[in-house]
Amino acid sequence: MIDIQVKLHDRYSLECKVGYYVDRDKGENEFRMNTWFFVPHSLDINASTYPKDAFYRDLKSNVRLITPIYTLEEIARGEWTPFVFLEDAFLHLVADGTREALGFYEYQIKMFTSIFKSALRGMAGETIHHEVESGERGEMVDRYVEYVRLIVKRYRDLKAIVDKPGIPREALNYFSFGDEYLSNLVEFHTFKLLDGLKTTDSRCYDREVKSLLSLVRSEIDYKKQNGYLVADPKSKDRNRTVIYRRGMLKKYAESDLFLKASKKRDGVLVEQIYYSIAAGLSMIFATVVAFSFQKKYGNFTMPLFVALVVSYMLKDRIKELMRFYFAHRLGKNYFDRKTTISMNERVVGWIKDGVDFISERKVPEEVIERRARPDLLEADNRNGGEKIILYRKWVQLNPEALDEYSQYDIAGVNEILRFNVGSFVQKMDERDYELYVPKGESDYGPIRGDKIYYLNFLIQLQHGEQVEYKRYRLVIDRDGIQEIQRM
Repeated sequence: MIDIQVKLHDRYSLECKVGYYVDRDKGENEFRMNTWFFVPHSLDINASTYPKDAFYRDLKSNVRLITPIYTLEEIARGEWTPFVFLEDAFLHLVADGTREALGFYEYQIKMFTSIFKSALRGMAGETIHHEVESGERGEMVDRYVEYVRLIVKRYRDLKAIVDKPGIPREALNYFSFGDEYLSNLVEFHTFKLLDGLKTTDSRCYDREVKSLLSLVRSEIDYKKQNGYLVADPKSKDRNRTVIYRRGMLKKYAESDLFLKASKKRDGVLVEQIYYSIAAGLSMIFATVVAFSFQKKYGNFTMPLFVALVVSYMLKDRIKELMRFYFAHRLGKNYFDRKTTISMNERVVGWIKDGVDFISERKVPEEVIERRARPDLLEADNRNGGEKIILYRKWVQLNPEALDEYSQYDIAGVNEILRFNVGSFVQKMDERDYELYVPKGESDYGPIRGDKIYYLNFLIQLQHGEQVEYKRYRLVIDRDGIQEIQRM
């Protein structure tokens, strides 16, 4: 199965989180994702102004394991929970004390905080968006507060196991990193929950705001007591440091989920073989011409001299034409890049991707139908036409390699793609646009509107026999992305 979530990352960046979920009944799992971008011709985006290198500069990709899924209730109260692995790692470090035990201890802390983050985000989101009565939502908030308090207490109680003489100093550092990160997560997602309740259920918000803010204040007090940084409304410098440290803790905590990605060009050997064939064909032409004229006119004659010069000129043109032909044929069957993904030196799989501008006649009919252009745009396309960019992705994963990595069940791999649209806004008109409207019977005046552009893209997801299409539209102006619309 392939799952995709599309959202705004910032004003100029779009983020796609693509989840590749493996089927363990199969050996190698293959996934394909094709994305067609339909770009307005007025933006002057084409193969000459926006080459492959520019596209890949605008695209950033990170590959990580899918976080094991637990609910807050399972973490807090379940018998077989991440706390079992976590406590075992703490006890093993005390009993063993080796660097290997310390590494395993650090790994379990990182995995626990990542799992907690996912569960916290999931319950906060469910509480906000779940279709329930206001009273039931209040009960969900109460359970959220209860589970969070129980989980952070259970984690902090584990400190007593390793806070002993002879335990490496790093052990307490790793515990503190996890502790501070847990506190940051509680604070962040509780504020997100408050924001959501204020919008979706104001009555529930009024009833639960004190309880949720009490949870936040208890975490802020705890951080102050333990020397962790907290935000200060009166100190801009302090807040900069807080933001920086939170980012560092996030990267640290999630580092064991990220996979090593080694990129290289795809199809290099075949490309060189094709180019050698092109050079050989051009040389055959030049040699045939030279032999023919030599046989007819003899050596050291003016006709032979002219024939050699002309054949040399044509030889280079033939070589370049054949290179262009083979490169075009190669692009259909090969990709631009191949990324090998691995963990602990064990290859998990690979990702191939490629991008090209294509003509509309090469776009599958079902894609054009789903593009669903309005009549006016269809008529305008006869003059300029949308430019179409096809971004292809082919992924192969090995379930056995995933199973070897962890005690947890790893469902698959997430790829986080961020695409920057800065190149697309360079030739847009200014955002402010003046319109005129009548005012009464004898007057008129200007009003302001926004000049916007639409960037449509359609994604095709394939895994086995499953094929799914998703269409989105970016509303963009000179100041960046204003909105993402799911069509």
